[in-house]
Amino acid sequence: MKAKIAAFSAVLGFVLATPGVIAHHSFAAEFDAGKPLALKGIVTKIEWANPHTYFYMDVSESDGKVTNWGMEMGSPNGLMRQGWTRNTLHVGDEVMVEGSQAKDGAHVGNARAVTLAATGKRLFAASSQTETPQQQR
Repeated sequence: MKAKIAAFSAVLGFVLATPGVIAHHSFAAEFDAGKPLALKGIVTKIEWANPHTYFYMDVSESDGKVTNWGMEMGSPNGLMRQGWTRNTLHVGDEVMVEGSQAKDGAHVGNARAVTLAATGKRLFAASSQTETPQQQR
């Protein structure tokens, strides 16, 4: 009976852990370091959650069109080690983002650094990107 309970517990633990493993991905699986981004916009939404924190921002194009971009950052724990708190970024804040665009050309990016326009404070985004475009060959 104890063996059945232990086996059931192990299977249950594996099943519960699987969604987090599936949801996590490497930088290279989704983003292209050869497509650098430098965006300036207004924060519209923030999702402070594991395995990645996301924020969304409205970016005004040169023709006046506004495009909403989703920006991936590191985990909340990684961000806190870089100086972030849940209160660092607010809806309505103007930010400048350096990062890389999604491989599929969607309006999604992996943020490497975020600068808060109001204070000029520049924070690294605990990105999983390990290479900058200049390092690639």
